[in-house]
Amino acid sequence: MLQFVPIECLKILEVGCGTGAFGKQLKDRCAEAKVWGIEPDNQSADAAEKVLDRVIRGVFRSDMPELLGEQFDCIVFNDVLEHMADPDEALLAGRKHLTSDGLVIASIPNILYFPTFYMIVKTQDWRYEDKGILDNTHLRFFTRKSIERLFNESGYDVVRMDGINRYSYWKFNLVNFFLLSRINDFRYGQFAVVAKRTG
Repeated sequence: MLQFVPIECLKILEVGCGTGAFGKQLKDRCAEAKVWGIEPDNQSADAAEKVLDRVIRGVFRSDMPELLGEQFDCIVFNDVLEHMADPDEALLAGRKHLTSDGLVIASIPNILYFPTFYMIVKTQDWRYEDKGILDNTHLRFFTRKSIERLFNESGYDVVRMDGINRYSYWKFNLVNFFLLSRINDFRYGQFAVVAKRTG
């Protein structure tokens, strides 16, 4: 996801920063970058505090006193929005903490990912797992269209959306070819989103 964060973004907020690994990459890439993190898990937050400029413990919400008056060039949601009951509220909360040309960067799992979709159709079952698309901590599930709708309805324009973690298997490629690429989105495990607030 590093490639989706412009090098010009010098003040960055990562929501759900975990142990701070991604934020550290941002700081290693640009020594001037200031990276803040928000993390509800205390053990992960302890680790993140060692590598980020500031770590706020808790769940991201609009009324966090630690963020009062703070503006960021970029807010990152890497594999986070699907864990939230109201991801639209998180995106709305982010709007007031973005600079005028600030960006939201997000990676979001794709429920139409072919191996997952195939397994559901084949077994006629929806079985949660410890990780992956059907992670048992996921509260929301998305497709490319529903991701774009989520951002649009939360006051953002999606300026870029790329499929990542590509599935490539000759049988899938053949079926997709005969279907005139109508299931092209099924080849991606996630979508990387770059969005700018409207207005």
